[in-house]
Amino acid sequence: MAKVELKQPVVQEIAELFNGAQTAVAVDYRGLTVAEDTELRKKLREAGVTYKVYKNTLVRLAAKDTAFEALGPVLEGPTAIAVSKDDATAPARILADFAKTAKALEIKGGIVEDKYYDAAAMQTIASIPSREVLLGRLLGSMQSPVANFARVIKQIAEKDGAAEA
Repeated sequence: MAKVELKQPVVQEIAELFNGAQTAVAVDYRGLTVAEDTELRKKLREAGVTYKVYKNTLVRLAAKDTAFEALGPVLEGPTAIAVSKDDATAPARILADFAKTAKALEIKGGIVEDKYYDAAAMQTIASIPSREVLLGRLLGSMQSPVANFARVIKQIAEKDGAAEA
């Protein structure tokens, strides 16, 4: 069996991982301890993010003719890929947060919604809250005027009730 035939299932697996993905972040994981790597994988898995280490050439082959092809320049040296199909900011947010404690972890760059971002831009994307937090903030800001209005009406009613007594 030729080497190409052996590698084809892995390339197909990576292509399926990229298919429908909103985000892919490339990181350099050199220097992480086994405990740190296990903890990172656990956090990513809980957020629904797939985190795998593949050979760079196989990632390039799988990403050919897709938006993820832009990752090519950062695929140098040991590289792990974190991919999310649901939350566009989750991989960047989790990896950046983890990199604060594990200095060995380095974000190289990534693709968010078909656009390439370098390491600095990925740090900015990591600062964007999750969709649930943003929706909560929106709901809170929509409820605030109504709640304030209800409080004022209640105070007026209590004031009028005290004046009548």
